[in-house]
Amino acid sequence: MSTSTPLAPPTGAPSSLRAGLRHPVALTRWFSRAYLTPGEPGRPTTQQELRWIYSAWLLAFALKMVGSSWDVSWHFRWLRDDLAPPHLLNSAGTALVVALVLFSSYTGRGVDRRALRLMQAGIGTFLVAIPVDLVNHRVNGLDITSWSPSHALLYLGTAIMLAGALRGWWLYAAPGRVRALVSLGLWLFFVENVLFPNQHQEYGVLSLADHRAGRTTAEPQLLDFAASQGQSPEQFMLPVPSWVHPAWLVCAGLLALVVARRTVGLRWTATAVAGTYLAYRAVSWVLLTSTGFPPSVLPVMLLAGAVLVDLAVTARVPGWLAALPV
Repeated sequence: MSTSTPLAPPTGAPSSLRAGLRHPVALTRWFSRAYLTPGEPGRPTTQQELRWIYSAWLLAFALKMVGSSWDVSWHFRWLRDDLAPPHLLNSAGTALVVALVLFSSYTGRGVDRRALRLMQAGIGTFLVAIPVDLVNHRVNGLDITSWSPSHALLYLGTAIMLAGALRGWWLYAAPGRVRALVSLGLWLFFVENVLFPNQHQEYGVLSLADHRAGRTTAEPQLLDFAASQGQSPEQFMLPVPSWVHPAWLVCAGLLALVVARRTVGLRWTATAVAGTYLAYRAVSWVLLTSTGFPPSVLPVMLLAGAVLVDLAVTARVPGWLAALPV
């Protein structure tokens, strides 16, 4: 297990990041000598090193979140394209996650065995899901529903790797404000991943209304292609029953917020995570609609549920009783 005791900086370390970037070859050599050495999970890691490692995790999932959010809107406007900008942005985040898992697997820094295994299992599941999803699209055509089995594998892999990152950070970071803030960031990405399938209905209900009113934002080739596959606009835009959205929001979304609240321990953890998620969705809504992409419904009821979660946990209300208002 790591300690917070500072370690002496390796010989030849650059005086600053800017100085290191001016000499990238020397920086790479120094980094390899200092940090790319084999070790077992639980290897001593300073708090500064932990912050660098898990800041990279936050960056990776920020790229993935922005890319995936843009991807949903993209699919309601244009035909699917493997090299579409949202896919490339998401792929950049995935590549960074792969690099981080390889780094911790080789060096043992910032993780214990269980956290590392979760990270490895998560990224492994995610990488297996990618070719499965590509084959699914080749066989079944458009199939943009967020609820397909191949997409479910992507969500599952993301959730598992995030569970590993949450464990590794919480286990080794020193108690305090930084540990709480990074944990809140990781839980934000976890909740976003859990609620991601619901975005299909949140876009679909408005896109279908626009289509019926004759002002659809979808390109004609997208609707023609869907029709050629025997899909009506209703099947294309709302492929699952209407009860799925609220059921998933309550059963999965609020459950994730309950776990976040009990893990982090701050009084308004669930409210902060839900509020930040909705603020992100609102900013995304403005940016996307201002550039011609379709709008979506914001699940504002999540915030009310989050407040109830925080109040119930703080008051130590029994679970069966706390579930009644929901």
